[in-house]
Amino acid sequence: MRIKPPPEVESLFEPGKIGKMEVKNRIIMAPMLVGLSEPDGSVGDRMIRFYAERAEAYVGLIAVGGVCPDPRYRSHPGQPALYDDKFIPGWKNFVEEIKRKGARVTVQLLHPGRLAPSIITKRKPVAPSPIPSKLTGETPKELTVEEIIEIENYFAEAAKRAKKAGFDGVEICASAGYIFNQFLSPATNKRTDEYGGPLENRMRFLLETVERIKSAIGKDYPLIVRISAEDYLPGGTTFDETKKVVKALEDAGVDAINVTTGWHESPRPLITREVPPGGFVYYAEELKKIVDIPIIASNRIKYPQLASKIISEGKADFVSIGRALIADPEWAKKAYEGRFNEIRPCIACGHCLESIFMIKAVECTVNPRAGKELEYEIKKAERKKQVLVIGGGPAGMEAAITAAMRGYNVTLLERSDKLGGVFRLATVPPYKGELMEVIEFYETMLKKYGVNVKFGVNANVDVVEEHNPDVIIVATGATPIIPNIPGIDLENVVHAYDVLAGKVSCGDNVVVIGGGGVGLETADYLSEMGKKVTVIEMLPRVGRDLERTVRWVLLKRLGSKGVQILTKTTAKAIEKDGVLVEQEGQERKILADTVVIAVGAAPNKALYEQLTKKFKEVYAVGDCISPGRARDAISAAFKVALKI
Repeated sequence: MRIKPPPEVESLFEPGKIGKMEVKNRIIMAPMLVGLSEPDGSVGDRMIRFYAERAEAYVGLIAVGGVCPDPRYRSHPGQPALYDDKFIPGWKNFVEEIKRKGARVTVQLLHPGRLAPSIITKRKPVAPSPIPSKLTGETPKELTVEEIIEIENYFAEAAKRAKKAGFDGVEICASAGYIFNQFLSPATNKRTDEYGGPLENRMRFLLETVERIKSAIGKDYPLIVRISAEDYLPGGTTFDETKKVVKALEDAGVDAINVTTGWHESPRPLITREVPPGGFVYYAEELKKIVDIPIIASNRIKYPQLASKIISEGKADFVSIGRALIADPEWAKKAYEGRFNEIRPCIACGHCLESIFMIKAVECTVNPRAGKELEYEIKKAERKKQVLVIGGGPAGMEAAITAAMRGYNVTLLERSDKLGGVFRLATVPPYKGELMEVIEFYETMLKKYGVNVKFGVNANVDVVEEHNPDVIIVATGATPIIPNIPGIDLENVVHAYDVLAGKVSCGDNVVVIGGGGVGLETADYLSEMGKKVTVIEMLPRVGRDLERTVRWVLLKRLGSKGVQILTKTTAKAIEKDGVLVEQEGQERKILADTVVIAVGAAPNKALYEQLTKKFKEVYAVGDCISPGRARDAISAAFKVALKI
């Protein structure tokens, strides 16, 4: 272990303080709802293990996110709870384990307000005013003054329980469009009583809650507030108003401000790749100028060097690291040891958030163990085997490094001269360059664990026999589907993969046949070049294979560039000057210089089927079984490599 971190991250590992709480470094694991509690809201082994792995790997402060203080309004079946004394013993176990691993630990209390789904709570959601949520589609009940005070008391009682359980501090969630945000924002607070109207009234609920919590836990017990700098909603809270709120919170005795921005309902990108790394740090920097309490910077801080620079330049006192720590629990440890290239990279795909929206426990595209740490451990094999992996896409690379980590001798065969497979093409469209970091990570790890990578090998049964493997993992990917459309063989017809690979050029007017992720991203790529693009899709909805956090941003961008998207539209024939389509019983021609095919892919099963007849232990992973998303391929490959 290094005696001290490398210079480029030195500031990140300096000790810091929040109130009277001393933290060994400036890294805070962001408070996130990860859906890992037991069904009744209690804490079990899987949740402890998830956080303990991060705590053990040099995180300074673990902030447990989204804990429910009110028994009536859980936002998720996996939302942990603190609304009853019965939860204290489980939290004590949790806190003791986190501290034993070397980290401080705080709890964030979250009331969803109008975002509490009635399908979970079996009751109507509540809010300052009866304004429907675009996220849930539900119209909440307007809270009475008595009910507001009741919620304030729930927060105070939950904070007392947190202190009894041994937490080092408490955080109030006043961000992301939850209940305190709903009161602060003029977009959702239309009240005419003392809790509505001018900002002084709209912040009353939050300040009263702070006062009740401070009264319950004592003035010296650290209290943090996570706040959205701006709503990014029409008629919402502005940053100038937030500055006044933050100053009032400091005056009320709050010990630190954790600053994020936007709501789940905001009509602009907040967490996707359209936001540059550290793109919202300026909010923290500005707030730091007006208060003396610590400021925590959030959102898209994924590189340790960037995180350290934020601290060294005085833009914030701490950094809140969320999805990067889901992607790699050892993010902080690897940073301290200077192993930057070994950090499994968060690619801002939004799947972790999507999994929570889908009422599941947290999942990660690049880390198949996320949320399943108890279920999947990488253990050394009892007997060394010769493992042959065929195919160098994400599935093949994941299988290879996992098998190598278990102590197997691994050889990977790749028919081209580069690793990455089709995933390499996914890095080409706008805002997707970060995906290349996944390939670079795998390249680093293949070298680290001594995987013998052979390029330019077109594997067949004879080649496999020459290697004499004990285990074969086939990851040969998929082949683009060429639909049976009249005119498919014309010279003006190309495939999306060839477009993204730069093998073909397109004319000024382009029709893309296929409105899945590949078709839409190819349209994005071409429209960025100034092409006039039309996408046609047989189904009533495009982008069905995209995460919802990514899909709406991509569709909005395509619309802004004039890309025309036609659903319920079938290509009947391709001609030299365009495509004949049928839409709702009507036929017409769409003029085009180039027609791009993007209708999916078929699995390359042939080699796998041949090998199963000759060898005993043969597995297939990724697209060669069933074409899908990268996360499915990586997850399947990881599981196979664990069981061989």
